[in-house]
Amino acid sequence: LMREKPRPYVLKNPLCSPFSPIHTIVCETVEDTLGWLEHIDYAEGVFLQEYLGTTEAGHFVAVSGGEIVSLVTNQEYKRAYTGNLGPVAGAPLAGIVEQDSEDRYGLARQLIHPLKPWLEASGFQGILQVTAIQHKRVWHAIEYNVRLGVTTGALLLRMLQNPLEVLGQLVRDESAAPAWHPERKLGVSLTLAGYGYPYIVPSVPKLPVQVSGEVSSDLWWNEVDSEAGKLYMTHHQNLDMGHRIADLNACGPTLESARDQVYEDIRKLRCLGSYYRLDLGETLWPPGT
Repeated sequence: LMREKPRPYVLKNPLCSPFSPIHTIVCETVEDTLGWLEHIDYAEGVFLQEYLGTTEAGHFVAVSGGEIVSLVTNQEYKRAYTGNLGPVAGAPLAGIVEQDSEDRYGLARQLIHPLKPWLEASGFQGILQVTAIQHKRVWHAIEYNVRLGVTTGALLLRMLQNPLEVLGQLVRDESAAPAWHPERKLGVSLTLAGYGYPYIVPSVPKLPVQVSGEVSSDLWWNEVDSEAGKLYMTHHQNLDMGHRIADLNACGPTLESARDQVYEDIRKLRCLGSYYRLDLGETLWPPGT
């Protein structure tokens, strides 16, 4: 393949398990691709996706009752460090979700609605998401998912006034009728990453996790243990990936209001060697930029 079509590729694992030997490796040159192909673990196979740049976005729709209803547009911050530096992590370090029933960026119109005959023929109903790269002003689908997603799910359900009703409509194959919170137009997610993440490290110490005040954002603990009424980052004594400590989610009428809330709250969490991204909403947003 590289002899016939020498170009940069994104290397991915077909199974996408958290324990797979390959996570997403974005190669931006032919030399990058050739260098990685000599060193990756092929135990679960590998597939190559053409590299088209970094202008990426996603869109979620509800497919039921013979209709495709746009829900939200999302952006994931997949690289580990501020400024979109470092490796692509196993799960995003931050994310933005925007109410988008009008499909203002055209993702559903270009990449999902043309699939309607196939969706009807296959009898599909449920949530459908497309992730796409914009290249030369055209959106190109790089993957489709039939799930809410790790960063989008909790925010999308918070934005709806009737989340259980909408999920029930999808299960019963009825037309989805989402009712949106007017004060929750945008939502953001931010991860507090712990010592070593996202690299494989020899050991992770039992470090205390401290909370210095009331947290208003939704707080989702990840790899944290409780002992004698105190919180500690989960530790290990063997080769393993560093840990994600927590995710914080907040919604607001504007991106700035949601972002200010989540940054105020994440500063109340402390664990030695932890970090979080500082550029939420300042890069990769809005879609197409």
